[in-house]
Amino acid sequence: MDPAPAQWLTVLTTTDSTDKARALAHGAVEARLAACAQIGGPVTSVYHWDGAVETTEEWQVLFKTTAARYDALEAHLKRAHDYDTPEIIATPVVRGSAEYLDWVTDETRAAG
Repeated sequence: MDPAPAQWLTVLTTTDSTDKARALAHGAVEARLAACAQIGGPVTSVYHWDGAVETTEEWQVLFKTTAARYDALEAHLKRAHDYDTPEIIATPVVRGSAEYLDWVTDETRAAG
């Protein structure tokens, strides 16, 4: 028997400035696509891009959301992000305090 799909996710993206990270976080929370977003950094990212190895200072933004809101959050991040191929990675939340997860659910309900 397959386990039930996760109801909650953490979604990670990165950007190249604290101001951009704050804008991504604020926009997603304001639109109720995430209950909260945490910004960490700077971090050093090393990656292949356009045939070269790049090293860049970036800020990570970690969003707390529900699986039901993931598609809308991903679409929002793609529209709002200035990277050609932004990192958008979702990780399932397999356990958490019931009160916190209820709060995430309540805060990410679509308006309507």
